Amino acid sequence: MAVLGSILTQLLHIALMLAAAPLLVGGVRWLKSRLMGRRGPHPMQPWRDLLKLLRKRPVLAEGASIVSRAAPYLALTATALAAALVPSFAFGMVLAPVADLLLIGGLLAFARVALALNGHDAGTPFGGLGAAREMTFAVFAEPALLVCVMVFAVLIGTTNLNTIGYGLSDGLVGLRVSLLFAAVALVAVALAENARVPVDNPATHLELTMVHEAMLLEASGRHLALWEMQASLKLLVWLGLLATLFLPFGTAAPGSGPFAWGLGLVLWAAKIGLLALALAVFESAIAKMRVFRVPEFLGGALMLALLAAALIFVSTGLA
Repeated sequence: MAVLGSILTQLLHIALMLAAAPLLVGGVRWLKSRLMGRRGPHPMQPWRDLLKLLRKRPVLAEGASIVSRAAPYLALTATALAAALVPSFAFGMVLAPVADLLLIGGLLAFARVALALNGHDAGTPFGGLGAAREMTFAVFAEPALLVCVMVFAVLIGTTNLNTIGYGLSDGLVGLRVSLLFAAVALVAVALAENARVPVDNPATHLELTMVHEAMLLEASGRHLALWEMQASLKLLVWLGLLATLFLPFGTAAPGSGPFAWGLGLVLWAAKIGLLALALAVFESAIAKMRVFRVPEFLGGALMLALLAAALIFVSTGLA
């Protein structure tokens, strides 16, 4: 019976992530428009755009190879696998034993490489420029992510996200300054990984500053739909990751029933909605920084992550 429950929660979780990802992007756009005094597009607009694009045949650039054909499918598959490993409304899903933070980071890195190869494949200057910037930012963002993983590994004793989230939900760890530093570092990495302000602006196509959109200028039709879905799913993965690590309360425990699942679903939606509102307010309040200052921004995130690790080692007596 417990195995059946874990399989059912896993299937419901995957369906929830796929359905909610475009809605999350639409919600953030609607909130930003409201904060700026505009009416804004309907939160369901990303879903309408995806359905329209899926009905269109992709047009490939003259110099494009099989890389441009395979990259959107590979990137979406890797991101969907990562999404399946990040708990939402319940712990103890059937894939929980392999929900390792390093594996999730590796799947997202694989999707990034596929995106960068797609930008290079057509041979256009903007595609190569965006891919070069994307990989440069990754050099600074990934070490910060790995150090944060080490912080949780020392604190809980494992890198399994399901175990970490369930352990933190008990409240035994308590409030720690190191967790605050790790949270700020992970938020900075999440902004860079999802091409959000101040690192990138998803609403602009200004060639001097764009990163993510520069790699998709040649994408069209269902290929563009897959890339848009991958970007939406990645944003939901990161917000779900932050919610699991820093707002783990309310998630249904392993082996619980439908009532706990329903309560966990309501609280998960509230947590994701709160993070989406915070993202909209943050992006409405600040401007995009210059590209050459992004390494400094991510370097600050790495320093905070290292400080969190140092505090954890000192507080646990491992230093």
